[in-house]
Amino acid sequence: MADFSKQWCDENDPEMSHDFDIMEEFSKLKPGYSIAYICEGYGFVSIGNMDGECMLLMPSDDDPNLGIWKHHTQVIGNK
Repeated sequence: MADFSKQWCDENDPEMSHDFDIMEEFSKLKPGYSIAYICEGYGFVSIGNMDGECMLLMPSDDDPNLGIWKHHTQVIGNK
């Protein structure tokens, strides 16, 4: 089953109901921690709190076994 974040739905399909809210889940994390969430829309596999910044783990194009942490502003709103 595909999951979609509130942010992706708001941006791409406002009539669609979301499965989770990125910022809500981020607010629950202590610095240095992450939680596995897959957003089919944006393509990330985890939400992390890196020194108080909301980061999203994106799969690497070069190596499917690796990921790249990106600041949420690099992902959300960048079609």
